[in-house]
Amino acid sequence: MDLSLPNDLLQRISEARRVAVLTGAGVSAESGLSTFRGPGGLWENQDLMELATPQGFARDPKKVWEWYAWRREQALVAQPNAGHLALARWEEWLSHRGGRLDLITQNVDGLHQAAGSKNVIELHGSGWVLRCTRCGRERLDRTHPLPEIPPRCGECQGLLRPGVVWFGEMLPPAALVSAQTAAENCELFLVAGTSGTVYPAAGLVEVAARQGAATIEANLEPTPLSDAVDWSLRGRSGEILPSLIAALD
Repeated sequence: MDLSLPNDLLQRISEARRVAVLTGAGVSAESGLSTFRGPGGLWENQDLMELATPQGFARDPKKVWEWYAWRREQALVAQPNAGHLALARWEEWLSHRGGRLDLITQNVDGLHQAAGSKNVIELHGSGWVLRCTRCGRERLDRTHPLPEIPPRCGECQGLLRPGVVWFGEMLPPAALVSAQTAAENCELFLVAGTSGTVYPAAGLVEVAARQGAATIEANLEPTPLSDAVDWSLRGRSGEILPSLIAALD
């Protein structure tokens, strides 16, 4: 795919040594994982209040866990795509030159880590983390299928819940601080595969721009961020991201 990327954009990419990237569900969609919003999205025919709120979990933990167990199964068989791999290569390229790439993601599937990215900030938690609703203990668990639904804590027998951020919940404070710090200190901020409507994540590009960073959006469709960034690119992240880092070779 010939994207005919502007020379000034490619130059900024090759010169930047502090980079922050925000990714959303559109990046993982190319690995076969459905997005949440829009036509055909996971939330299209689902009651969000039943599947993605603490109240819904309290009413019917089995129903909630059946849905998340299915989602975990999807993520388990998915493979990182060219977009994931490009970001991992960019991070490695920068680290060898004394730079840094911070990857801020709204995704909970772990595909960035599977691709080799190390500096990953999971704003919305992880679908592979189980958290006890009684004692608060957390553990990373990629078991599939789960031995029981809903699963229980091995320490106190309390109900375990998915370690993701549900509607009405606060983002993990440490992750939010790390994301804001990355946005404040970067020279280049890239947004890929996100609708640009979920805050505070969508506000990070403005934080970066206020500090003088160059800003780029890569998405299939226009978003509320499109008119605010320096470059807005249309297409699949699995095509755009490899083309962007080709400037590093």
